[in-house]
Amino acid sequence: MARLLGVEIPNEKRIEASLPYIFGIGRKTATKILDEAGVDPNLRTGELGEEQLARIANAITGGGVMIEGDLRRELQIHLKRLTSINCYRGLRHRRGLPVRGQRTSTNARTRKGKRKTVGVIRK
Repeated sequence: MARLLGVEIPNEKRIEASLPYIFGIGRKTATKILDEAGVDPNLRTGELGEEQLARIANAITGGGVMIEGDLRRELQIHLKRLTSINCYRGLRHRRGLPVRGQRTSTNARTRKGKRKTVGVIRK
């Protein structure tokens, strides 16, 4: 497993498919980074040399792409802001309900958790 910016990426996959293992890099961003670094996207990660990996790392850091810890911290700050100003989205996050307008009378089990049966207890 090759290590790039503190993240293990698989050796057997193409570098274009390996870069999205880094949080904050998707397929499109990976293609853009490889073009900027001048690396062939069809090469396997294990076939890359140290110099090519360094060029990719420089393209990521120099391109202003926010990744891993910084991005996670940024997302947490946004969520804290939403919950602190008591906006609708913040309330939904706080209550653990769907945020983007989905229905909750049925479905929404992923956000709501296991069903809690409410009703009459028969003896």
